Amino acid sequence: MRREPAIAHVDLDAMFAAVEQRDKVSLRGRPVIVGGTAGRGVVATASYEARRYGARSAMPTAEARRRCPPGTAFLAPRFAAYRRTSEVVMALLDDVSPLVEQVSIDEAYLDLGAGGHDLSVPGVTALADRLKATIAAATGGVTASIGVGTSKLVAKIGSDLRKPDGLTVVAPGDEQAVLHPLPVTRLPGVGPATDERLRRSGVRTIGDLARVPLPDLLDWFGQAHGAGLYRLARADDERPVISEHEAKSLSAEETFDVDLTDRGRLGTEIDQLAGRVGARLRAAGLSARTVTVKIRHYDFTTITRSLTRTQPTDDPRLVAQLAHRLLAEVDTSAGVRLLGVGVTTLADFVQDDLFTTATPDDADPRPPERPDAAADPPPATPVTTWRPGQDVRHDAYGPGWVWGSGLGRVSVRFEGPGTPPGPVRTFATDDPALHPADPPDWTFAS
Repeated sequence: MRREPAIAHVDLDAMFAAVEQRDKVSLRGRPVIVGGTAGRGVVATASYEARRYGARSAMPTAEARRRCPPGTAFLAPRFAAYRRTSEVVMALLDDVSPLVEQVSIDEAYLDLGAGGHDLSVPGVTALADRLKATIAAATGGVTASIGVGTSKLVAKIGSDLRKPDGLTVVAPGDEQAVLHPLPVTRLPGVGPATDERLRRSGVRTIGDLARVPLPDLLDWFGQAHGAGLYRLARADDERPVISEHEAKSLSAEETFDVDLTDRGRLGTEIDQLAGRVGARLRAAGLSARTVTVKIRHYDFTTITRSLTRTQPTDDPRLVAQLAHRLLAEVDTSAGVRLLGVGVTTLADFVQDDLFTTATPDDADPRPPERPDAAADPPPATPVTTWRPGQDVRHDAYGPGWVWGSGLGRVSVRFEGPGTPPGPVRTFATDDPALHPADPPDWTFAS
């Protein structure tokens, strides 16, 4: 715990949806849902306009469609655009403090004390106000909410209290006064199961939790979880801001519109997922000893199987080989809704055997079913299915985005972050004049 409000938490407001509204001027002020758009898709981000109708992250897209009014935009994610915005923001945070801990694409902690700033309440308030304005200007209007306090816990909760475009500075000594009236679910680690157990004991707020004796919490939740809840309810959080995190795992997964039962198709998916994981390992200069497969059935039952090698590898063919072996141990006859391949126990070197790619102790000696598919990404195929929200360029009409598609047609709205709302034109899905494009550059928007 700090003696001054030296820890800040910066959280971009509904970032994915905000970037879409920035780049697609006709969507500003309208409900926007970003996420999976297929039948089993899940909401990644809902704009604040959509949240008024009850849409929220992690909700099935089908449910969001039922709740939101006609005219709501349902868009597939554009991660390249989100990464560009995130990089701009993180660079700004690096100018504020040498200690920045990025915890996701849209949020980070800062140690303001390491930046030599005035740590009085008026000083950090003025600093946070300037940072919010700088972020909005540099990102073309994407806003951030900031919480500042004596710990990560207080800063994180503070950033969420006045969203969107909010600022909360909690003065030293006021931590419990701010936290105790809040629902206990605001604390990290209080999920549905913990919340239900606490509610049965009459605990609904953080203040209620702070009045529960430590022995009771240890009896209910065990040593680690119970002691952690006891400390957090008292705003006792000494976690430092760590500027860099080593990657602990890499993974790739796919959710299917129709449950898969065919072993051949599952094998093909394993090869492709392993190829993606292997490519990420090599791009990061890492190798891994443990390979894991994740299988989720139609009823959301999730099974994982893992195998650890003696030596690390970055060979996607070997990752695929081990994943095939693990998948063979699982009964998939009821249908697979989601399939994933991951690697852990990472290292920054590779030490495979010089003469074999695997040993009898750590891998199936049989070759993978499709080694070439795992070793190299599948060849590019012409785009005939266009994702809603995708950036495109037409040889005659210029840049735009996919407004909708189906029945062999694709409709495109031609506009950008610095233009008026643009017209919609419809083309055949295989129109040779229509091409995928990079995200628009908002820095040139007027």
